[in-house]
Amino acid sequence: MSDPDSGSAPQADGASEAERRKGKSSRRAKRKRGHGRPNAHSAEASQAGNKPSQAAQRPAEDEAGSPARKRKRRRRARGAAHGGAQSASQTQQQLSPAPEHRAAADHGHASSHKSGKNRRKHRSKRGLQGRPLAHEKTAQIVAPASIPAKAHAPAHDDHRPNRQSQPRREGQGQHHYAEADSRPLDLYAALDLGTNNCRLLIAQPTRPGQFRVVDAFSRIVRLGEGLGASGRLSSDAMDRAVEALRICAAKLKTREIRRMRLIATEACRAADNGETFLSRVTEETGLQLEIIDRETEARLAVSGCSSLVGPEARSVVLFDIGGGSSEIAVIRIGENRSSRLANHITHWTSLPVGVVTLSERHGGRDVTPELFETMVCEVQRMLERFDCPPVQGAARDSDDFHLIGTSGTVTTLAGVHLDLPRYDRRRVDGVWLSDDEVSAMQAKLLSWDFAGRAANPCIGPDRADLVLAGCAILEAIRRRWPSPRMRVADRGLREGLLTDMMADDGVWRRGRSRRGHRPRDMKGPQT
Repeated sequence: MSDPDSGSAPQADGASEAERRKGKSSRRAKRKRGHGRPNAHSAEASQAGNKPSQAAQRPAEDEAGSPARKRKRRRRARGAAHGGAQSASQTQQQLSPAPEHRAAADHGHASSHKSGKNRRKHRSKRGLQGRPLAHEKTAQIVAPASIPAKAHAPAHDDHRPNRQSQPRREGQGQHHYAEADSRPLDLYAALDLGTNNCRLLIAQPTRPGQFRVVDAFSRIVRLGEGLGASGRLSSDAMDRAVEALRICAAKLKTREIRRMRLIATEACRAADNGETFLSRVTEETGLQLEIIDRETEARLAVSGCSSLVGPEARSVVLFDIGGGSSEIAVIRIGENRSSRLANHITHWTSLPVGVVTLSERHGGRDVTPELFETMVCEVQRMLERFDCPPVQGAARDSDDFHLIGTSGTVTTLAGVHLDLPRYDRRRVDGVWLSDDEVSAMQAKLLSWDFAGRAANPCIGPDRADLVLAGCAILEAIRRRWPSPRMRVADRGLREGLLTDMMADDGVWRRGRSRRGHRPRDMKGPQT
């Protein structure tokens, strides 16, 4: 590339040499007028003898004012990004020229010297030419001043997943994002120690009638193993349950819970040493569990599934097939539907039979069609003692009536029906199954041997010997209340406990603040 003063190469900003010199003279004139400082480069330029006539005309042109004013207006229009260039140029003007520039002046290259000074003087403007400075890149990622709280937040908070759009599964990371922005005073906890499972939910109320799961735990403990034969809880079963409850206690201690309720159901109700076992639980884990009666259990199951009853339903039979008992509630909804579905229960019963007790009584590993029918008939005889009038809308192809099942049995049927590669609560909870689909799934499970059931990802070895006993209880219910369809609920007592506690505290009432409440004592269950 040739010398810039020769004019054979275009300037980087597209300006001609004459215009560039005019811009320099206007800046020199402005410095003389505004600050009264002599121009350090005018003498050097005259001594170099490079184009003296033009250098002599520049002050006159600036004093005339018209070209200088136009150039001044153009510079103002360039924006606030160039506001600091003037002060930077004044500071550099006070410095002595670099040695190489003095050598250039001695050889008569004054214009080249001025061009180098000009480049150094306006380095802050290089961003306009596609070469931003390093500090400008840093400024692009700084949080805006309008959000000061996030400027000091940890790095992982910026990548926290969206809580409202992300599907939730039990035990898979809900606590990772809840630690950052959940409101501790709004946390509720519900624990259900059943005959087969130990389950915990920690949740925060959101929209009316709904809540967000913060943490969850579920483990098969088989507390009622051998209970039907001995009438007592075995040592191994109690050890398994205590170990699971230790995990629940650790989860509860890490959070400030506003209110909790911890319940035990049929196994502790029926066992001779049920109270003794709960005393041991308190000593070893610090948790105080209460044994609820069967009516309370039925009402909690209804409360937990209330959101799955559509507005078109007028009659519903809801059943919860547990490990040691099965609760059934008949619900009739009139024109004025209450916010609590449990208020519409007209009849309920609790059968003293569940998947654990029925499979131990008849065997759950090798189940033939004849043995399956024997189990169905046993449950039917129990249902005959349930004094309940016929349900309006049953046995008709209508949307007015349907069944709701909340248990591991119906969720397993739904998972097998959907042919899931692994159990997925998001796809199972709330799904509808027709009467023919339920019959087909029961027949498929009955055709599999124990190894085939254990190999299915929605059953597994822990439930392979229990699922057909649950299907027998389900079949007896379907024969008593025929329905064209059944809705599956992967929810139950824990959700009912949470819903009732939140409703009692009025957290969903319009205009009521939840931040002002102080946390209650966490030593025992709150009612």
